[in-house]
Amino acid sequence: MDDMEPIEIPIDGVLDLHTFHPRDVKNLVPDYIAACLERGVYQVRIIHGKGTGTLLRTVHSILEKMPEVISFRLAHEDRSGWGATLVELHNQEEQR
Repeated sequence: MDDMEPIEIPIDGVLDLHTFHPRDVKNLVPDYIAACLERGVYQVRIIHGKGTGTLLRTVHSILEKMPEVISFRLAHEDRSGWGATLVELHNQEEQR
C-alpha cells in the first residue's frame, strides 16, 4: 500500500539514504539536490553506507548524469570513509 505520508527531511546538505528504500533513490537524490540549490547549499554529503556497494554505484550513476554537479568523490579522508560521497554543486548565482 502506498498510503504513506511523505517524509520530511531537512535540506541541510546531508542526505542519509539509510532511512529510504533503494527504489526511491533515483528520484530522491535529484530532488534533494534541487532543494539544496534552491536554498543556496552547494556542498552535499550523501550517506549511502558501505554495504555491497550497490547503493554507492547507483548514487554515482545518478550524479554523473546531473548537470548541476561539478564534481563528487568518496569521503575517504574523513570519519565516514567510503560510506559517503561528497558532492560539489554549481552555484547558480555565480553563473548569472
